[in-house]
Amino acid sequence: MVKPKRLLWIIIFMLFFLGGCAPQDTIIEKKAENSRLDLSATNIKNEIIPLDGNWAFYWNQLLEPASVNQGTLSGYVPFPSSWNKYEINGEAIPGFGYATYQLTFVASENEILALKIPKVRTAYKLWINGKLIAAAGTIGSTRDTMVPKYLPQVASFQAQQGENEIVIQMSNFYRPSGGLLNSILLGGETQLLNMRYKGLAYELFLFGALLMMGGYHLALFFFRRKDRTPLYFVLFCALVAFRTLLIGEAFLYSFYQYFDFVIIYKLQTLTFCLGVPLILMFFRSMLPDYFHRLIIKSTQIVAGVYAMVVLFTPTWIYSIFNPLYQIWTIFMIIYLAIQLVTIARYRENSSWFISLGGLALILTSIIDVVSLSIWIDDSWPPLLRMIFQGDANSSTGQLIFAVLYSFQLAKNFSESLEYRTVMGEKLTEINDHLDDLVAQRTRELTTANQKVEQQNFELEQINHELQRLSLRDPLTELWNRRKYDETIGLEWQRCLRQQRPISLLFIDVDYFKNYNDLYGHVAGDATLIKIGDSLRTALSRPTDMVVRYGGEEFIVLLSETEKNEAILNANRLLQKIEALAIPHEGSVIKSCLTISIGVTTLLPCQHSRHQELVRIADKALYLAKSNGRNQVVYLDK
Repeated sequence: MVKPKRLLWIIIFMLFFLGGCAPQDTIIEKKAENSRLDLSATNIKNEIIPLDGNWAFYWNQLLEPASVNQGTLSGYVPFPSSWNKYEINGEAIPGFGYATYQLTFVASENEILALKIPKVRTAYKLWINGKLIAAAGTIGSTRDTMVPKYLPQVASFQAQQGENEIVIQMSNFYRPSGGLLNSILLGGETQLLNMRYKGLAYELFLFGALLMMGGYHLALFFFRRKDRTPLYFVLFCALVAFRTLLIGEAFLYSFYQYFDFVIIYKLQTLTFCLGVPLILMFFRSMLPDYFHRLIIKSTQIVAGVYAMVVLFTPTWIYSIFNPLYQIWTIFMIIYLAIQLVTIARYRENSSWFISLGGLALILTSIIDVVSLSIWIDDSWPPLLRMIFQGDANSSTGQLIFAVLYSFQLAKNFSESLEYRTVMGEKLTEINDHLDDLVAQRTRELTTANQKVEQQNFELEQINHELQRLSLRDPLTELWNRRKYDETIGLEWQRCLRQQRPISLLFIDVDYFKNYNDLYGHVAGDATLIKIGDSLRTALSRPTDMVVRYGGEEFIVLLSETEKNEAILNANRLLQKIEALAIPHEGSVIKSCLTISIGVTTLLPCQHSRHQELVRIADKALYLAKSNGRNQVVYLDK
């Protein structure tokens, strides 16, 4: 059996390798307020700055720079975001329509800059300082007067010292959601062009690699046509490879700009639609015992019906059904993930390569589904927005899966040859030394039985020790989350019978580098040990329980404790941790490390559950963090 740790290193190596091929650039996070972004203190030419924040928004108005001031301002809206999320006079905006966005940014000097513009839904014009520098498709106020087009591009312009005005007209009558889901990037022309070229190069690399892997498995199918597993794999590789040219930097849109938007969009949707049943058919063909035939059949029917809708209806009609098919896809992804984990757990002869590759494909596919939705906006944390900015992640996941699947085939072939060689040698040896071999095997069996008995005894001793250690956190020696889960139910029932209150303190370390970093970085082991010791020694009653809940989070469970006593205990813990005077240079509150505590007290009843303790205390902790940290916040509901 291949050891999981070795395969994990293989996955890490491949992620680093493929990650090195993808574009890597430093991005400065700044936010526009009331359609104004002050970059006077930023060296714009040497940075990459997303033009995120609140833009001026003019709904159902196509305004050029000279007439923006005469338009009726609908409000300042978060950008980028689908305009379906906006409301005017309490009413949600539909996906179909047109609008004008406006932003002013302040530059420190006159210089040549550039904008990297992603795919806009579904036509736009962009002016800077009154000059039209980029456009895609034809803007129109009705479906008949507009021409949709996707055209990611980098556009250069002459920035002026002081204020620079950006005006964007957008119209959409072909997608269920309009607007822009990805950030417009501002920076030096060379940097942004390099970013785009790196993206194109990486996507072409994925395209070529997937085609080569597909060609290799197609040859395997020709030599063994009874096994359809390689054929399904080839078809899936081909779909993902073709889709790679339509997403991300959109190679086909960029280099063949006369492609019809409707046809290309239908093809892009079909590659996603048909990929779901194909990958499930591949796994069922390879591992039929783990994938139910009726589930695969239902997936084929749903995908077939949706494909027919895509082929024979306009884009604005079948796009309405996209979310339904995405939900169905997520259910199938969950089913596939469960089966892959089961396979990895119970099959000893095969499938760590397949399971890990499949899980990589599943993870990247989920990221792509979210990336293509309207859920993302600039309110998401920077790390999540960076992860979900691209929509070509599943192509990377498919390449990882293809490589690991090839490793599995090579492993099977190698083991088959090795088995034949070993069996031949053993057969010859048996024929030559049959009597000696029987006596030797008897002695080995006796020795093995003795070793097994000794090992069983040692295992019993180890199991007793592991049972004890399994309830302790190995770093801080506090109780762990498993022990908490065992204890809280018993304490809740005891307090329910006796009608006594139970309190819970949810503690998190204030470890961060600025105000925008709400939950911060990971504290060191030595720091966590000191904090754990202080929490343990600060509590006097035997019934009080201190738990390392996870990472830098601790829970203190106080049975039969009223609200005031719980708050008193929380403040005492707060002061004791601060008294440790653990240096924390990154803190903007104190020069030493501090904690924030959320407190709640509940009286158990028949209609309540102990899970409410953690939920309410976590909410109180969030308020403590949001209100400035190094404090105690109490909530009872």
